[in-house]
Amino acid sequence: MSHPGSNVAPSKEVGTVDAIALARMAADAIADKKGQDIVLLEVGDLFVITEVFVIATGNSRPHVQALADGVEEFLKEAGRKPLRDEGRPEAEWVLLDYGEIMVHLFQPSSRDYYDLERLWRDAPVIDWTPAVSDAS
Repeated sequence: MSHPGSNVAPSKEVGTVDAIALARMAADAIADKKGQDIVLLEVGDLFVITEVFVIATGNSRPHVQALADGVEEFLKEAGRKPLRDEGRPEAEWVLLDYGEIMVHLFQPSSRDYYDLERLWRDAPVIDWTPAVSDAS
């Protein structure tokens, strides 16, 4: 039972904050493996199934596979495993579904063809800046 004046946010708000933090972690993992053109879209108000899309490009099949491996390793350390993993053998478009976020990893031609940013152009872009690497 909650009482008036409670500071507890509605569950959707809490989920969104967690989803954005998780999406930024996935983006950091992609950046760490030299993924390109990383975009985070807040799709929760437009798409019932998930809150955030993380979209990125790898330059080859092995690179996209390495990006997927990097995201899985990084998020596993945070106690998260994908609910679904599709497209890894061909790696034209790999989807890692974590529930509140979906990570879309493309080779350049597939990213151009499917153009998720155009399809979801009404979704707000989430501000994200790659962490500065110590190796730089």
